[in-house]
Amino acid sequence: MGSMASAMLLRLDTPIRSLTLAFCLWKALLFVVIVACPGLGYDTSTTTRTRILFPPTSVGSLSRSLKFTRWDSIYFLHIAEHGHVFEQEWAFNYPRILGLFMSGIQWSGGEGGPVNTAFVGVALSHVAHYLSVLALYQLSGNIFGHATIPQRLICFLSAALHIISPGGAFLSAPYGESIFSFLNFSGFYLYSSSLIAERNGITGLRDFQVLLASGLFAIATVVRSNGILSGFLFAYDALLLTWETLTRGPSRHSLRRLAVIIVGGGIVAVGMVVPQIMAYRAYCLAGGNLRPWCGWSIPSIYSWVQGTYWNVGFLRYWTVSNIPLFLLAAPLLAILCRSSLWALQAPSTLRSKSGETASSLSPGSMLFRLAVPQGLLAVMALTSYHVQIINRISSGYPLWYWYLVSTAMDNFQDRHKHRGLPVAAQAMVAYALIQGVLFGSFLPPA
Repeated sequence: MGSMASAMLLRLDTPIRSLTLAFCLWKALLFVVIVACPGLGYDTSTTTRTRILFPPTSVGSLSRSLKFTRWDSIYFLHIAEHGHVFEQEWAFNYPRILGLFMSGIQWSGGEGGPVNTAFVGVALSHVAHYLSVLALYQLSGNIFGHATIPQRLICFLSAALHIISPGGAFLSAPYGESIFSFLNFSGFYLYSSSLIAERNGITGLRDFQVLLASGLFAIATVVRSNGILSGFLFAYDALLLTWETLTRGPSRHSLRRLAVIIVGGGIVAVGMVVPQIMAYRAYCLAGGNLRPWCGWSIPSIYSWVQGTYWNVGFLRYWTVSNIPLFLLAAPLLAILCRSSLWALQAPSTLRSKSGETASSLSPGSMLFRLAVPQGLLAVMALTSYHVQIINRISSGYPLWYWYLVSTAMDNFQDRHKHRGLPVAAQAMVAYALIQGVLFGSFLPPA
């Protein structure tokens, strides 16, 4: 029965339909697991919010979507409805995007009461996760191609792994992870497409794709601050083009591309800078008692809030009580680091397999470009973040999916080695289901 189900899902001739079916089945299973969790957990915030925000007649119909309102999403829903009321809420900017979707929405048959924020957030996360699956599939096609069965298999399996990502319940709940994944994958897709356009001499399309990618990365940075790491693509290409200009002399083509790259990098930075400016105007230019961070050389409410309210900082999380959380994060941290090292060698590897020249502007070199952002994310999670969140924020980075699939295919002739991918997939499914039970019951870890 299991092999028949796998054969039905793994149809490379209809990949989008197969991925859609797999996505729906997985989300349905995860939904049932979370909604069926018994009890309220140790925190009654969800129940309290239900009674305060919604009329008694709607409580029953909302209970399922509010079952996903756990942990930080309580902050998210409050910010989406009321804006940043408390200073510690400035650690989160994703709710501003959620607020755009819920703006003006009212009950369709009723008294026009408050929008069902939880339902909108859950629906938005599901849609964004599905779109990110498709974006990863298309991005994989840009990198590996679709011409042969192994190439199509890499694209399909990578997208399928993203469906069962260890992000699990957080990709269904009103969190920013699924939206971040969609924006980040789409940005990478457009940037890799710009390299293809560059190789084909279509400069107008190339510039448009670079600037559009930078806009997506800027929004991704608003959703999650680690989106700024994607700006490395622009910094890397700016350095390459600057070196080319200095060694070969300036040309109209190189100067135009350099200008577009610099503008694109500036757009990415806007996603980090604008929220800081808004906070500075609210807390530092309004008079009264100024907050301590207002006097910093580079004022940043984000750094202040993360360190003061959430205890985020270099080695702050390195305590004996957090050892279990480091153990929980260790497998994925290891995969992230190993796949980043694998990607650093990717251009030469792809060249040797395909027989084509892998220049610094070829789509294959995108793997090299993506190695640094993912590697930095892993290092920062290990040294400075609440380490367990790496299991969900890694969902928006494609390299480690490609690494698992590519390594399994390279070792397919060895029956002992090629078990790596099935074991990894089974572990991801098991982790996501266990996490769903804990999430639905409002129990750690988050």
